[in-house]
Amino acid sequence: METASHTRLLKQIWGLKIGRVGLIIVITMLALSIIVPIVNPHEIDAVDLSKCYQPPSGRNWFGTDELGRDLFTRVFYAGRISILVGVSGTLVSVLLGLLLGSISAYLEGPLDAFLLKLHEIQYCFPPIILVLTVMAIIRGGTMDLILLMGLFSWPTTYRLTRNQVLAVKREAFVEAARLMGNSTLKILFKHILPNIMPSITVNATLLVADLILLEAALSFLGVGVSPPTPSWGNMLNVARSIYVLSRMWWLWFFPGLMIVAFVMGVTFLGEALDTIVNPHGKVES
Repeated sequence: METASHTRLLKQIWGLKIGRVGLIIVITMLALSIIVPIVNPHEIDAVDLSKCYQPPSGRNWFGTDELGRDLFTRVFYAGRISILVGVSGTLVSVLLGLLLGSISAYLEGPLDAFLLKLHEIQYCFPPIILVLTVMAIIRGGTMDLILLMGLFSWPTTYRLTRNQVLAVKREAFVEAARLMGNSTLKILFKHILPNIMPSITVNATLLVADLILLEAALSFLGVGVSPPTPSWGNMLNVARSIYVLSRMWWLWFFPGLMIVAFVMGVTFLGEALDTIVNPHGKVES
């Protein structure tokens, strides 16, 4: 039954022009990020100092960097890292926001008031400021980056979950489940959460795009994914030089193009899902 449901959802997405474009972009870039580093004859970290800073050519389609490494291979390998960081950070954020939002809305009372105030305080500070500050202090690695991005981007999911749970918990079927003696956990996980998951999925899809941009910004500033591991963000770091910007355009153009394309594809998917889930309006948040 789940397979049929997923198939129907894919057909609905494909039926929307914006969803079709988003699906093609995302699937293509995911496939290339997996396949290119494997099948391309150039090694990811193969240094050839005789071929430094070469522009795109038949041998090196995206040119080479300061160490003569093939940018075509590195750009798509970097895609694995950037997408993994964005998706993993989203999972942490959504799970935290879903848990806190569900508990807050269902139990209400002092706990709800405390979590709501905590959400309001954190919502005042952009995640990039918080993650940048903590990463600069602890000098953490990729795993720390994922955890911090998730921990500091939960308020949006929390607010959406809380609003949705508050609405659903007043429905007759939830009251019936409560009168039948079902536990709080069973009511939440069996009766309430399945009804709000479509909206949470839309939110999570758009959050992936936000966190990929956040990783790119942090890595560009030197506190995200650390070299020699390539990510789209730290590959853009070379663009801080005016000389590179004006004379070696291929070093920043292709990583930047990948970020724009993937984020655009994910955003299109999110918009298509939003149209399917909420045909008469946007997700309530």
